[in-house]
Amino acid sequence: MITQTKPMTAEELAAWSGRAGRSELVKGEYIEMAPASGGHGAVGINIGYWLVDHVRRHPTGRVYAAETGFVLARNPDTVRAPDASYLAFPRGDHPLDQPGFIEGPPDLAVEVVSPNDTEREVAAKVADFMGAGTPLVWVIRAKNRTVTVHDASGDVRVLGEGEVLDGGDVLPGFGVEVGQLFA
Repeated sequence: MITQTKPMTAEELAAWSGRAGRSELVKGEYIEMAPASGGHGAVGINIGYWLVDHVRRHPTGRVYAAETGFVLARNPDTVRAPDASYLAFPRGDHPLDQPGFIEGPPDLAVEVVSPNDTEREVAAKVADFMGAGTPLVWVIRAKNRTVTVHDASGDVRVLGEGEVLDGGDVLPGFGVEVGQLFA
């Protein structure tokens, strides 16, 4: 357990990585997270598969696995770790052995809602990503088999089974039928 007496920085959080477990930093406050459920992991790997498949066929950037940290704000620091993410080149072409978190927001952040997540927590994550400049955020809800799409224009769309989730301007040509995420 980490006891805070002052706001934590992204660099301090990075130094704890591996010893502190799953965690994020929100306005300097250390947030510990429980391990993901089996359903969460299955949905997370499914969206990761579809993203990696697309980027391998259309090499426009790099896909990142769950728990990759992105520094969204400084002083106080906010580091969020989406369940999957995408970063276009040239930012997505940083050295793979670079220590610390990725500075700045991803171009796509994917959040898979866990049974324990509250709508307030999910909304706060979406607001942090959008506020930092992430142009596309997908929130996947296995419970009702939907994907909520938030884009830079402020539009919010809810897609259900039978509808196609597309990558818009962020990932041109990407498309997957929503039901495939829960297969």
